[in-house]
Amino acid sequence: MAAAYVYMLRCKNGSLYTGWTTDVQRRFAEHCAGTGARYTRANPPMALVYTEQLESPRAAMQREYAIKKLTRAQKEALCAQPSGGLCCVCQKQMDDVSR
Repeated sequence: MAAAYVYMLRCKNGSLYTGWTTDVQRRFAEHCAGTGARYTRANPPMALVYTEQLESPRAAMQREYAIKKLTRAQKEALCAQPSGGLCCVCQKQMDDVSR
């Protein structure tokens, strides 16, 4: 099965948006271009602040649901992990997209 990711974006209004994808770079670019989720069209993303790789899309959806139930403080704690929870590949992808 293909790997999947759960991710969090910090939006212009200061909120955290959580989603899942099989391609973090593509999805982040979609959000930045205004073709992602309705929420991020109204509240554009400023940065990709957290990613977590999971073994399957199903696991990513379950993790997304769990993260969405966390308090803001708990979500911020996830983002505060070394590299903000970003793996090196995701950090590079974020750098490439933001150029």
